[in-house]
Amino acid sequence: MEKTFLAFDLGASSGRGILGTFNNGKLSLEEVHRFENGPIDVAGSLHWDINAIFAEIKTGIKNALKKCDDIAGIAVDTWGVDHLFLKDNGEFARLPYNYRDSRTDGIPEELFENVISQKDLYAKAGIQSMFFNSIYQVAAHKKAHPEDFENSKLLFMPDALTWLLCGKAACEYTIASTSSLLNAEKRDWDFDVIEKMGIPKDIFPEIAEPCSAAGTLRKELQEELGCGDIPVLHIGSHDTASAVAAVPAEASKNWAYLSCGTWALIGTENDAPILTEDAMNANCTNEGGLNGKIRFLTNINGTWIIQETRRIWRESGREISFAEMEDMAEGAPAGGPLFDPNDSVFNPPGDMPERIREYCRKTDQEVPENDAAILRCIYDSLAMCFKDKLAKFAELDNKEFDVLHIVGGGTKDRLLMQLTADCIGIPVVAGPVEATAIGNIIGQGIAVNAIASLDEGRKIVKNSFETETFMPK
Repeated sequence: MEKTFLAFDLGASSGRGILGTFNNGKLSLEEVHRFENGPIDVAGSLHWDINAIFAEIKTGIKNALKKCDDIAGIAVDTWGVDHLFLKDNGEFARLPYNYRDSRTDGIPEELFENVISQKDLYAKAGIQSMFFNSIYQVAAHKKAHPEDFENSKLLFMPDALTWLLCGKAACEYTIASTSSLLNAEKRDWDFDVIEKMGIPKDIFPEIAEPCSAAGTLRKELQEELGCGDIPVLHIGSHDTASAVAAVPAEASKNWAYLSCGTWALIGTENDAPILTEDAMNANCTNEGGLNGKIRFLTNINGTWIIQETRRIWRESGREISFAEMEDMAEGAPAGGPLFDPNDSVFNPPGDMPERIREYCRKTDQEVPENDAAILRCIYDSLAMCFKDKLAKFAELDNKEFDVLHIVGGGTKDRLLMQLTADCIGIPVVAGPVEATAIGNIIGQGIAVNAIASLDEGRKIVKNSFETETFMPK
């Protein structure tokens, strides 16, 4: 039976609304809306304009209704960790902060000294410590805006958008699992840590399971959009959870995944979290997935460094496309300098080419002299970082990987795919590009019993979308 769902996939630089239709064991996609997204500066702090984002979502629903008047469900996925405070009067306390805002500077060290050690926190939450983790943001928020914690509920970005759609205030499991406020084994809020931080327990709503019903479109939205009571669904609302759900992997193989975009998230899928000190020292994270799975992974600054390089060149008057940048890197000699993409110097927006040169100077490496050499340095550094991380996962998880599945927008960069295969020494299967939206739609299908299981969903992905295999040279 044919069913059509509407997925909203929001990234840190853009958002899109995509209709997905299941028919005869295949899934077809149609983009109905695309818009730019990014931080806004409010009084010197970086925020997300959630009202503008929701206006774009409403435009996407209007466009979708022109294509299909029988939408079986709507669901939203976004990046992780960012959140806001919903007051009891139905208003947001303030615009949500952007994860690249500097308000968490010094907060991790303060938390580890006064509340809980990094080792003990990892043994509970199992989350890689990064400057933007929700637990650090919440601690910073309490210092700056304690009034926001009164008569409020904390909602992550996709939860807040789901609330705007249907009125349900809950935190979906996969997005909550990115916060370091969730106990990885119990899969519920860790109120022991929360109370030690002095955070009121009542700001944390119920945990909603992925692939479940959230509600139906608000009556006022139905009137505004001219539609009926469309179901609103919880899916893997952390975008990486949805992306991993769309990996067209064979269950018989030991496979790893890399969701490659602004962030590159590389890892494997497990039945239980790995909370060892070795995993902590390797900056590994245990986040929730669909079907009770744990995504054991690590975050790497991905195409963010390429994007920022392009932006800096554009501001200086040089308009160079991503395809041209790829060609420039391919034409430059290999074997040059390397840098750690996760070094904190590459986190904030800024002059990436100069930061790379300075990194090379400080590490006594040859300094890239031209644009092509800078780009080759970025490509080689990313590929080598993927190699190092995958080797560490094999060690920690006691696995030998047969294949690396790479999904997301980064798969369009064939040079990066080939260099990755060359470095890791196993085949790379690249695609699908729109993995996150596809996983969102798979999750909706499971929620309404149009798809029996995650395994069936992955078989549908494999039958529906082309992939390309890159063999190591």
